[in-house]
Amino acid sequence: MKNERLKLTSQFTVSDIEVLSKDNKFDGFFQINKYCFKHRLFAGGWSGIIEREVFERGNAAGLLPYDPITDEVVLIEQLRIPAIESMQHPWLFEIVAGIVDKEHENSKDVAKREAHEEAGLEVARCDFMLNFLSSPGGTTESTDLFVGEIDAGLATGIHGLDEEGEDIRVHVVSRNQAYEMVVNGQINNATTIIALQWLQLNVERLQTTWK
Repeated sequence: MKNERLKLTSQFTVSDIEVLSKDNKFDGFFQINKYCFKHRLFAGGWSGIIEREVFERGNAAGLLPYDPITDEVVLIEQLRIPAIESMQHPWLFEIVAGIVDKEHENSKDVAKREAHEEAGLEVARCDFMLNFLSSPGGTTESTDLFVGEIDAGLATGIHGLDEEGEDIRVHVVSRNQAYEMVVNGQINNATTIIALQWLQLNVERLQTTWK
């Protein structure tokens, strides 16, 4: 019975959606498109016509810098202006991350590049964690997460690209301290929470593999 539950899949695929139109409504730093579509129903037949505005965020890559020798992680701190609507302190503690926006780059390349740009770090081994959809009810963003081996002793300073308006401070904390920041709500952005929870669950296997 348990094995059967693990095989749960949807009866539908993308072929069970009929996109009637896709119109661009905004094209700036990001894009917003309006989809007009219908889809097959679980009970049979087709839905009526549905309209949805979709935030076209693209694909992203994130990397949790981890030192397996000292059992420390590197977090970055930067302003996230959308958080001003929900937090008194919109300077968030995060992992390094960036958008996959160049044709020649894959998500691992982006993750390692962002580690250098945002935290001044060179990544040795780099392992894939998982992929997740950030908010599939409203955006196309899909994120590949990685854990990267770094020397925490070299993590310091303020980083970021001036042309992208970045002002990023580096912090080195123990793995347990970082996870406690998740537990107490000090870290509340999804990408960082997922990465730190993954590390907490997989740290013994990762240390064995890397060492």
